[in-house]
Amino acid sequence: MRLPPLLLTRTLFTRPTIHLRRMSSAAAAFGLKEASLIKTQAFIAGQWVDAKSRETISVINPATLEELGTVPEMGLAETKEAIDAAEKALPEWSKTTAKQRHDVLMKFFKLMQEHNDDLSRLITLENGKTLTEAQGENAYSASFLEWFAEEAVRTYGTHIPSPFPNVRNVTIKQPVGVVSILTPWNFPSAMITRKLGAALAAGCTTVIKPPPETPFSCLALVELARRAGVPDGVINVVTTLKNVGEVGKEMCESKIVKKVSFTGSTAVAKLLATMSASTLKKVSIEAGGNAPFIVFDDANIDEAVAGAIICKFRTSGQTCVCANRIYVHSSVYAEFASRLAEKVAAFKIGNGMDKETTHGPLIHTRAVKKVQEHVDDAVALGAQVLLGGKSVPDSSFFNPTILTDVPAEARINREETFGPLAALTKFETEEEVIKLANDTEVGLAGYFFSRDIGRVWRVAEKLEVGMVGCNTGLISQAVIPFGGIKESGLGKEGGPGIEEYLNTKLIVFGGL
Repeated sequence: MRLPPLLLTRTLFTRPTIHLRRMSSAAAAFGLKEASLIKTQAFIAGQWVDAKSRETISVINPATLEELGTVPEMGLAETKEAIDAAEKALPEWSKTTAKQRHDVLMKFFKLMQEHNDDLSRLITLENGKTLTEAQGENAYSASFLEWFAEEAVRTYGTHIPSPFPNVRNVTIKQPVGVVSILTPWNFPSAMITRKLGAALAAGCTTVIKPPPETPFSCLALVELARRAGVPDGVINVVTTLKNVGEVGKEMCESKIVKKVSFTGSTAVAKLLATMSASTLKKVSIEAGGNAPFIVFDDANIDEAVAGAIICKFRTSGQTCVCANRIYVHSSVYAEFASRLAEKVAAFKIGNGMDKETTHGPLIHTRAVKKVQEHVDDAVALGAQVLLGGKSVPDSSFFNPTILTDVPAEARINREETFGPLAALTKFETEEEVIKLANDTEVGLAGYFFSRDIGRVWRVAEKLEVGMVGCNTGLISQAVIPFGGIKESGLGKEGGPGIEEYLNTKLIVFGGL
């Protein structure tokens, strides 16, 4: 462990006996091959630290409702320390060459691959998704590091021809500075690397607030980043639950912080954007979705059903880009509903660690309650339950559900469900379904299935979303610009997302 002189006298990390006992207990709960990846402390200026108050947050396995372990309940003081540490580390890290940052990120990427089993297990235990899905997330998460390592060495400037003979115009790219990163629980690893990879590649330093439901994946990634050669202070992590208001406020309003990157609900996104506006800092936001999924009369029904399965039920419906409203042409409605129900009926819900499990629990019982409310509301308005419709008592599980004849005024058509609930509605014309699909305040993703090339172009262009899946239910990749329009957010992540962490500086040379 590297101990900067400034931190040698701190008392936050001077309890080795307690730390070892905590590690032993955590190792038993997680069952990792390498117990050193289990971190139960926050990370500031290169040190694993407890909260000044000694308070902790209990992290629950949603499949068993048992405690996995605890992390510190940090507050305003620790957040300021983390921001200060990031500021102190910025001059040196921002001066590293793009090739140096590329090499560190590639080492980080390879470490994630080497520790795939342990990292995947962490995701499953704290998030609940199946181990197969967790392995997929780890690969997806690592791919952002590889992508942004390669982007680091391609942050080109430009030469702009001047109208004056003795003047030369040049632009260069420079890191924005200290970045605040706030992430959600549904992809506890990938939502970290999608932001962190871009920030590190650009030469920025960071303060991360992971979700209290799934902090261990983030902390394990930080440990691997440290091993990969990321210097002290470049990455800092503040864990919090009850103090999230003051922590988030400081991360957005601090004059030291020059950019905020957030993924989460639209309501919280608006609040954080308002706070960030106090200093006019750069903001990247990926907020809520309400994705339409359209099946036209000329669609390949087998492909459409397969697309709906992966799009709607992946991670038990807990993704921001999952189908929330499924519109099916009346001529193929019965066939699609029947084939979908046949596939969904074969699902096996259970602990994500069990090989037979196809779909894990929801993140907590509050999520279960919301799905049930959406089902009950739709049924009260005339929808029919084709499959499922009820939660598993005294658990975080909700039976995969299909509703038919869902009316337009149902809550599910206005709110993001975030659960294993497929709501089917008939339509008759292309014009009608486009109007239904766009009748929402958000616009993150949309999907449709059709074999008519003219319709493919028309519908893709008319859907008011930032991302469209044509004849596919799976669009996420590290190489694409990920983001929405309307109230689904600002900016893009992945793909060209390194630009969100760079400033363009103009240099004009005169007297030549």
